[in-house]
Amino acid sequence: MKIFNEIPDLKKEYKNIAMALGMFDGMHLGHQSIVGRAMELAKETNGKSAVLTFQNHPMSVLDVDCMPLAIGTPYIRAKIIENMGADILIDIPFTKEFSLITPLDFLSLLKEKLAPKYVVVGKNFTFGRGGVGDGDLLIKEGKNFGFKAEVCKTVLNGNKPISSTRIRALIKEGNLEETNNFLGRPFSYIGEVIHGDERGRKIGFPTANLKIEEKRATLPNGAYAVKIKYEDKVYKGMANIGNNPTFDLNEKRIEVNIFNFSKNIYGEKIEIMFVKKLRDEVKFESVEKLTEALRNDKKRAEEIFEV
Repeated sequence: MKIFNEIPDLKKEYKNIAMALGMFDGMHLGHQSIVGRAMELAKETNGKSAVLTFQNHPMSVLDVDCMPLAIGTPYIRAKIIENMGADILIDIPFTKEFSLITPLDFLSLLKEKLAPKYVVVGKNFTFGRGGVGDGDLLIKEGKNFGFKAEVCKTVLNGNKPISSTRIRALIKEGNLEETNNFLGRPFSYIGEVIHGDERGRKIGFPTANLKIEEKRATLPNGAYAVKIKYEDKVYKGMANIGNNPTFDLNEKRIEVNIFNFSKNIYGEKIEIMFVKKLRDEVKFESVEKLTEALRNDKKRAEEIFEV
């Protein structure tokens, strides 16, 4: 997959581009259906599939106070799109200047640079200054700019519509099972391993610690069975989200104990995939009580992974 961080001039290099447009935060099953449809159309016309998205949420420029919590990261989104088999990813910054482009000027830009044959969007997609462009406008104006537009139907899980807004609410509620069902994979958090106080190591449960970034959707405090991706290998483990009240810590973070793993990974990036909640976070009366609970957590996590 070719990745561009600005809108490239591809119209001479590629013919019959089928393009998916959207923010695609979380890259849930609904987003995957949009990208998948663009890929289908590209295959039907012997063309190329492309995805145009943004590195930062538009609200980070338009009104930061109203910016929704991020479900995923550009890195995770790119990996999912690549694994789906898309040919091109155009991942551009959303800037103040870009926010001022009118809908028709945006379509002119697409025609000039990419000349797509198809444009595929979701039901809630908007574009152009003030967000006044939508799927209906794409369908109406498409013929004037050389493409045919498709607006994908909302994907349902059971009878429930899948949306980024709903997933954020599910994460906040701690409904991990439904979150993972909507995403089509475990909800994950990626970050750099930071130094902790090594209390876990002293009681036989060394942890890799991750700082929780602002503006990221985060599960409620508690212990979870998790899988950990490090250097393209997946390990099993358990993680605690919270302030570690037994030791009166103030900073909320993720502490993950990776089973059968002893490598020093300070400063390196890992991805934590949340599989199932084990229990709420508890302030234990003693270190011994905490250690006993961690043993039970590990046993239960191992049982979950065996199923």
